[in-house]
Amino acid sequence: MSTEPECRLVRADTTYDGKQGLTYRRGIASETVGSQGICMHLLTVPPGGRAKVHLHEKHETAIYVLDGEAWTLHGDRLQHRTLTRAGDLLYIPAGVPHLPVNLSDGPISAVIARTDPSEQESVVLLPELEPLAEDIIAALKSGDITPEPKAPPV
Repeated sequence: MSTEPECRLVRADTTYDGKQGLTYRRGIASETVGSQGICMHLLTVPPGGRAKVHLHEKHETAIYVLDGEAWTLHGDRLQHRTLTRAGDLLYIPAGVPHLPVNLSDGPISAVIARTDPSEQESVVLLPELEPLAEDIIAALKSGDITPEPKAPPV
């Protein structure tokens, strides 16, 4: 038996349902390739779709938007909102409550990478913030609140 590390190919042709309420295309994770410090998978959020409010304990998230656009509500009281579009990269620090919301007419697809090799292990649902999320989403839909000023790109 060889102890030499091996490169592994994963075809993103199967899916799994995450605790966050969305369906992911299986990718790089401890469960698929034995990764020890990272996971990466694909996500498509349909029009009108959203995740449950959650955070990732001790693990950072990086998102690259392939196509479409969606809001990410984030912060202890979901007080921040960021609109992401194709070509944008979004960083979410460990422990920050957040959820993506697709208010557009089309799907949004993204590559998501986390420093948690077992993607679902550090997911903590925050049901106490769900009513607040619903109010913010309704206000976004009605135009009662507007996007935050976009921070200058880094």
